[in-house]
Amino acid sequence: MIINRSQILRTPGPTPVPERIQHAMAKPMIGHRGSGFSQLYHSLTPRLKPIFGTSQEVFILTGSGTSALEAAVVNTVNPGDHVVVVVTGNFGARFVDICEAYGIVVHRLDVEWGKACDPESLREYMKNQKDIKAVFMTHCETSTGVLNPIGELAKVIHETSDALIIVDTVSSAAGTPVHMDVNDLDVVVSGSQKAFMLPPGLAFITLSERAWTVVEKTQVRGFYLDLKAYKKNAEKGMTPYTPALSLFYGLEEALNMLEEEGLDNVFQRHNLLMNMTRSVSKTLGLNLLTTDEAASPTVTAIKGTDSLDSEQLRQITSKSYNLVLAGGQKQLKGKIFRIGHMGACSPIEMLETLILLELSLYKMGYPIELGTAAKVAEEVLESEL
Repeated sequence: MIINRSQILRTPGPTPVPERIQHAMAKPMIGHRGSGFSQLYHSLTPRLKPIFGTSQEVFILTGSGTSALEAAVVNTVNPGDHVVVVVTGNFGARFVDICEAYGIVVHRLDVEWGKACDPESLREYMKNQKDIKAVFMTHCETSTGVLNPIGELAKVIHETSDALIIVDTVSSAAGTPVHMDVNDLDVVVSGSQKAFMLPPGLAFITLSERAWTVVEKTQVRGFYLDLKAYKKNAEKGMTPYTPALSLFYGLEEALNMLEEEGLDNVFQRHNLLMNMTRSVSKTLGLNLLTTDEAASPTVTAIKGTDSLDSEQLRQITSKSYNLVLAGGQKQLKGKIFRIGHMGACSPIEMLETLILLELSLYKMGYPIELGTAAKVAEEVLESEL
């Protein structure tokens, strides 16, 4: 029997879309080549800059986050060029797939899934590489719940090469600081369906001046993903091709909500949700995939064991309580479950999620004392608010 008839979506994307944003997306269509859209576009892009920690222009693509990953590749690297990809999970591996699809030579630094990339390991790896045009990495690796130390890694890359630094922040931007300019990153990409609280369908990309110099010389920039076309049209408040207008309206309201809460408070809330989740998991005897030091504020991965079938648990949470958790991907499929705590998620909603997780474990016969999750989560909540 499902106690809660409304689906509780706790996957690391897509994430719940607040009613305010849903209502905003229901606005009537306007011409995307008229002054109304131009005014909307010009009002949105400056408001994205603080989220990425940059003074550079942020461009909005109509496409999934992967479209921005691909745009980052085809606009900065030529076929036959050599690149390094830091792979800490499934989405680092996606950069490999995109690069290889364009005939780019990939040097792959594989890190054990569940661990962050160690700056000194990257330093040793880079010492043996020559003529590297770009280094690709993920900030939050969604598949494992790892937050890579992109500032420290970027410093190592700058000290060991002239490579561009290209970072996937799809599941970190708007949930934890990115600091593009401070960290001296060259290309940063993200997507709408995570901490931005929107449906899938928009992607974001911003480039340093150094990266734009490279873009000007790149031989193959694709067609739909040619960033020079986006830059040219952005000056007029336009996109080169038809935008997902309803999502632009939604983005406007999402930015209103983020600004009303205040970005520092948004980041603090995500840290609180992470701490509630990790503290409850530890107290219940669950095995976390990542260390506290490598943990992401937006998603937590928990390992199954011989006595805890992660897929059975997800079935129970869904069928009994309409709580939707994510499973593992690739080599972690069937071995972990993931709890998304990003975007439109309050501490009270996280408390509900953790109580339902406990009830599901109890249904499975897992050795716990009912009420533990609520007590621990409330203690974290009280200590951090």
